[in-house]
Amino acid sequence: MTTPFSSARQRPERRPLSEEVAAHVRSLIMSGQLEAGEFVRLDRIAEELDVSATPVREGLQALRGEGFLTFEPRRGFMVAPLSPDDVHDLFLVQAEIAGELAARAAAATNPEWIATLRAHQAKLSDAMATGRPEDVVAHNRQVHRLINLHANAPKLAWMLSVAVRYVPEPFFLTIEGWSQASLHDHDDVLNALEAGDSEKAREAMRLHIVHAGDLLAEHLRAQAATGQ
Repeated sequence: MTTPFSSARQRPERRPLSEEVAAHVRSLIMSGQLEAGEFVRLDRIAEELDVSATPVREGLQALRGEGFLTFEPRRGFMVAPLSPDDVHDLFLVQAEIAGELAARAAAATNPEWIATLRAHQAKLSDAMATGRPEDVVAHNRQVHRLINLHANAPKLAWMLSVAVRYVPEPFFLTIEGWSQASLHDHDDVLNALEAGDSEKAREAMRLHIVHAGDLLAEHLRAQAATGQ
């Protein structure tokens, strides 16, 4: 019998408030709602997230350490420039780790796992065809998650999770060509995984992540050109 207390224990733990603040502000920066050179208002962030000033400061300090913000004495935290080259570098790191995870997953391939991957890919395709972008993101996430878990390399998977947090998932929906890239690029990855070909899986995943980074970099260039 499930009690209210056992249900509560089964719910995933909430992230520390400072991490929620960092994720929120990171998303504002990546989406262009906070621009390079703009000062981040602590009171605005605290009000938007309904938190006190302390986790806001902690979250902003974390973003300073990541290079998203700088600190100006007596003025506060300011958004640092984020160039297309910066984005390219971030995705290069992701590509190498994700490629290694895919290679290891391919070495342990099995029909049931492949069937699950293809089921999510089919749902991703259907979500695209029927105009359900949130489901596109959800099934894309599941495809990558299943591959990363199957690699049985928790430290590598953790390192990848640190790298990918720099670009919030919902932001990808604003990038032209991203959904199509997920649909097309995944085919090469899944075919290599099904064949148990580690080297082809590594290269297909690496190219997929680099492709996503190129799309984001081009998006940022277009934003800069239009002043948005």
